[in-house]
Amino acid sequence: MTDDEFRPKLGKIGSRGSKAGKRFAGQVRAAINRAGGRPQRGGRFTGSRVGRGGAAAALLKSRDRYAAFRQRRVMVKARVVKLAGKGVDGARAHLRYLQRDGVTREGEPGGLYGADSDHVDGKAFIDRADGDRHQFRFIVAPEDGIEYDDLKPFARRLMAQMEEDLGTKLDWAAVDHFNTGHPHTHIIVRGKDDCGDNLVIAREYIASGLRERAAELVSLDLGPRTDREIEQRLCQEMEQERFTSIDRQLLRMRDADSLVSPASGDAFRQTLHQGRLRKLERLGLVEEARSGHWHLDNDLEATLRRIGERGDIIKTMHRELTGKGLARNAADYVVDDRSGAPAQPVVGRVIARGLADEINDRHYLIVDAVDGRTHYIDIGKAEATTEAMPDGCIVRVTPRNTEPRQGDRTVAEIAAAHGGRYNIDIHLRDDPSATERFAETHVRRLEAIRRATGGVEREPDGTWAIAPDHLDRVSDYERHRARAQPVVVDRLSSMPLEKQVGFDGATWIDQELVSDTPEILRNAGFGREVLEAQARRRQWLIAQGLIHEEQDRIVYRANMVSILRHRELTRVAGQLSDELDLPYTEAQTGNRLQGTLRRSVELAGGKYAVIQKSREFTLVPWRPMLDRHIGKEVSGTVQREGISWTIGRQRSGPSVS
Repeated sequence: MTDDEFRPKLGKIGSRGSKAGKRFAGQVRAAINRAGGRPQRGGRFTGSRVGRGGAAAALLKSRDRYAAFRQRRVMVKARVVKLAGKGVDGARAHLRYLQRDGVTREGEPGGLYGADSDHVDGKAFIDRADGDRHQFRFIVAPEDGIEYDDLKPFARRLMAQMEEDLGTKLDWAAVDHFNTGHPHTHIIVRGKDDCGDNLVIAREYIASGLRERAAELVSLDLGPRTDREIEQRLCQEMEQERFTSIDRQLLRMRDADSLVSPASGDAFRQTLHQGRLRKLERLGLVEEARSGHWHLDNDLEATLRRIGERGDIIKTMHRELTGKGLARNAADYVVDDRSGAPAQPVVGRVIARGLADEINDRHYLIVDAVDGRTHYIDIGKAEATTEAMPDGCIVRVTPRNTEPRQGDRTVAEIAAAHGGRYNIDIHLRDDPSATERFAETHVRRLEAIRRATGGVEREPDGTWAIAPDHLDRVSDYERHRARAQPVVVDRLSSMPLEKQVGFDGATWIDQELVSDTPEILRNAGFGREVLEAQARRRQWLIAQGLIHEEQDRIVYRANMVSILRHRELTRVAGQLSDELDLPYTEAQTGNRLQGTLRRSVELAGGKYAVIQKSREFTLVPWRPMLDRHIGKEVSGTVQREGISWTIGRQRSGPSVS
């Protein structure tokens, strides 16, 4: 019999099992108990201890709580990230961002390190994870992290302890950040154990076990908290406008009538609770029902967390603005709703981009806007906002529209007239004026909805089953997208405002000067800077003969922007011609392009693609989807509204329009 075979041995009918069987059952129960998996009598199974680390979590939870109270506190945030599909691309983007400039004490890029090396190759780490189901991301922030000159030894000891708790070697990499008031470490752990199987960590260990282990190590390094330290921190918490440990105590003290009384035999505790209740009363979150008895607001914790988050954002905005030498009134700070987006489009200069939620990889932009105010905007997940936004560039941030598009309404109307079915042939029969390429855009839209939410079904013959509530399902799809990317960020100019004043080319200032609907500029903040820059730009344009004054008004040449754009394009084309040793040919409307997409070049008027033919090259406006096709053969027809691209040599290859 081979090792893979299993041959059961049947016992007698009615037998209750052998002694060996009973011994084995006892061993299973003992193993469950050791892992902390034995449910309490009358309790229900939650699965919190399923996976590695369940036993360690149970042990840590049963420790002397008084001893734990004296431990140094450590904040640990954790997230399990799926790597299927585009998850690996997101993991690469996340790792690049963790290693960005300005995160060390010296303002240098973050250095990736591991268990045995101070220099880990991030690309090799991600490549090893190719095929992994998931990865773990942790942020470990000791409350007294500022006391550490270097967090690497602490992180390595923590990961060694984690390996012991989980019973497996871990493949991990970490980056230390000192760019906030609380030094912290980002740790990324592959979702594989040392046998190559999926690594499953008990939820209870992730929730509390790792934090307790980290607190143990910090307490060993810095010593346990003294009574004096504990009292000082609690006194500081008394006046803080955020959710504190005192608030957590008050919530636990509520009686059956949801009332809290700070009366206690401990004079210090009574004073602490009384002082905190008075602070919460000023914030409108508690009310004295009767003498010595307080009613807590039902949303106390959520409200205090929001207040604390807003306070952190205001500090971040102030730090970034002062770091750029900009003086702004705090009354003009605008924190746009994180659940959605700014109510109106915001146009302005990028002050900074950063991580709003480091564990969930959500980013923010701080925009010094033409309305004279400074906006903090949640722009969503990294994989949804991959375009670079250098400081000083001019952008427009627009709320994502979650309403169905006209194409969605067209699909719904055609399907309603054909028994709830839609395909390209049906579309062309219903609308003879439509082209096959136009109908294909509707199919691509349906495929995107199907993959994201399953809101539509595709039959084996390629026909789509469209439900009567199709438009409602499309709205659900758009809301799903808006959670990952609540806004659309359009880069209007990569050139800082000051450099645009005397630049020999088409600039954002020029576009605004000739626009029929220019941005409304407030004479404050960045709006005032734009007004001053426009006045100086007009003087430059007068000197160039592109505008003139006539009866106290400014007259612009009809083709002023085109002239400036052509100047820059010719200048850049000349530089590229020397570099490529090829002549430049200007793309004409109606002509067909065919060649190799070499790279992109950044002009003041936007990004352009370099298309190289065998004996010449040309420059055409860039499209974001071309990023992944550099080095490939492309072809397309130049049209007034853009270019409809075909990738690859094949005549019927995928088109990018």
